[in-house]
Amino acid sequence: MLTLLTYSFNVYTAYIKIFKLISQIMRCSRIFLIIILSISVEIFSLEVLEVKILNSYSVTKEFPGKLLPTEQSKLSFEIPGKIKAINVDVGDLVFKGDILAELDNREAVAQVNQAKATFDLSKQVLNRFEDLKKQGHISIQELDKAKSDFIVAESQYEFFKVKLEQTKIISPYDGAIQNRYLDTGTVINAGVPILEILDSNFVEAHISVPILYLDSMKIGEEYDFNFEGSNIKGIFTRLSPMSPGGSDSRLAIFKFSNFFSPGSITKLKLKIIQQATGTWVPLKTLSQSEQGIWTVYTINQDNQVVRDLVEIIYFEGEYAYVNGTLMDGDLIVLGGPSKIIEGKNLIN
Repeated sequence: MLTLLTYSFNVYTAYIKIFKLISQIMRCSRIFLIIILSISVEIFSLEVLEVKILNSYSVTKEFPGKLLPTEQSKLSFEIPGKIKAINVDVGDLVFKGDILAELDNREAVAQVNQAKATFDLSKQVLNRFEDLKKQGHISIQELDKAKSDFIVAESQYEFFKVKLEQTKIISPYDGAIQNRYLDTGTVINAGVPILEILDSNFVEAHISVPILYLDSMKIGEEYDFNFEGSNIKGIFTRLSPMSPGGSDSRLAIFKFSNFFSPGSITKLKLKIIQQATGTWVPLKTLSQSEQGIWTVYTINQDNQVVRDLVEIIYFEGEYAYVNGTLMDGDLIVLGGPSKIIEGKNLIN
């Protein structure tokens, strides 16, 4: 983009005088000769930037958003009852399949046992009737009745086994307990939240991105984020189908390979390529002219300081992207007008 160079221009302000005094100098001491030469020579140094004309520039936009767990669930019992035990508390890490809480299951166990006994009996009756039917001792209607009783008993047995399972809250995934709402001994109805669990493996960033920038983004690609002063990568996974609240933005979802604290704020750093001819220059090289036009000072092929007019297209930090009369290879004086005088020849 820009190359920083240091040019030393030796200005011999008393070059001719040295030769005029050469005869007198020869009669002086060596020390006096060195002093005369030191006084007679001025060294003039400038730092300049070599211009490289570009066809486009990159714009960095930042969009804040919140980190959320990929999964977050409020867990409850599917049946009413009295809480027998809650085995976890806020902050505990749990694994998929862990028993998190239990209801008093004595009634459910009794119903399962009763249903199992009815099921076992119906199965024995069905087997006996099948044998009797083969021997021709019962009618087909009696066998069908035995089969029907068996199916009903089997269904009842499976039903009460499910009800027994519903006296337990099982962790649906690896996670951390975010909230605990009730305690042991509480009598509850079905669906009352008992615990809240967060996925402890991954988090997502929910970022509201203006629609005009979405054309430059692709699902599945990585993007840069700033999180607590560190740069991290997030994968653009999906996009909401509608704009929130009628705004001109869409909710973009990004997933991270590492786990970060849910609820924290992060910033998407989106780099956008804009097509425009120009070059980057430090802001300190610019001086304001008329009607929104700015001036930079350059050194031409004759080593003279000349003025170029430019227009600021975009600026970021300490640099501005400009276009105007600058050309490839021009040398911009770093420091602007404070360092030089327009029209001055640097080699006198």
